[in-house]
Amino acid sequence: MSLRLLLPEEGVTELLTSWPDEPRVYDRGRPALDEAVTSEAIRGYLYMGTVPAHEIAAVKAPNPSLSQNAYMTDGRTDRAKLVRLYEQGYTIRLGNLQRVVPALAGISEAIQTETGYSNYIHAFLTPPGHQGLRHHWDQQMAVIVQIAGTKRWQLWRPPVTAPMREYNESFRVWKDEYIPTWEAAGPDLEIDLKAGQSLLLPRGWVHNPHVLESEEHSIHLTFAIRERTRLWLAEKLLAGAITREEFRSIVLPHQFSGESLMQQLGEAREALVKYVQDLDLYEVAPSVIRDALTELEYRT
Repeated sequence: MSLRLLLPEEGVTELLTSWPDEPRVYDRGRPALDEAVTSEAIRGYLYMGTVPAHEIAAVKAPNPSLSQNAYMTDGRTDRAKLVRLYEQGYTIRLGNLQRVVPALAGISEAIQTETGYSNYIHAFLTPPGHQGLRHHWDQQMAVIVQIAGTKRWQLWRPPVTAPMREYNESFRVWKDEYIPTWEAAGPDLEIDLKAGQSLLLPRGWVHNPHVLESEEHSIHLTFAIRERTRLWLAEKLLAGAITREEFRSIVLPHQFSGESLMQQLGEAREALVKYVQDLDLYEVAPSVIRDALTELEYRT
């Protein structure tokens, strides 16, 4: 199991060799993923209430997500409340399904083995004539796998460069004029993603997905793939610094100001430079490979 469950061979090749910075749509046909993860199965997670409440979001544009209390009883997911919200027009996001669905856990692990990137899987169920999330952008590449119905994706080019972790997250750098400006200009791309198709959505691209003009229920899976970056590599290079006594020495309270602080910063920088220059990269490489294939922290 791997990316080949989400994309046709040409899409896998393009993703692994060039990591596109423009959206792509592929007809994936009906691979094993669609046989193992059917629309009926995903609806079952909603209607049976088996996904933990803290992994669920219920949102109906233009309003923010509801409090978890709206679909919980005694601290647990209340399936009746959740179904009622869906019937009232709320999009239900079932988050991190790789943690609760064995088949998706296997796919997630296989993708990490193939790419070296950690990832997570969300399901979005949107009733016809409605919209959940509005305009925003994400911090990672997403492979959108349409399982049922058709969803319209209005897309705009990134307003920021290479968002990562908290840096340039949409809600942190949001400007009130964004949405009026985008809507006045119209989307740079508009895609009606149909069941059997997959969309590559690079990080930073603004998206406004909805089924406002559809009579079909929409279900899609978002495979969010966290790219490893040079900052991540730098952190791995510094991971062993804690074993050196000079990096564990204390900075005294009175040294956090004036020339004392400048001296401490200078000495720390010199120590870091020397430490990194003295590293044997061939000794570091195996641990970097191991972390790339096993690290499940999604903040990369």
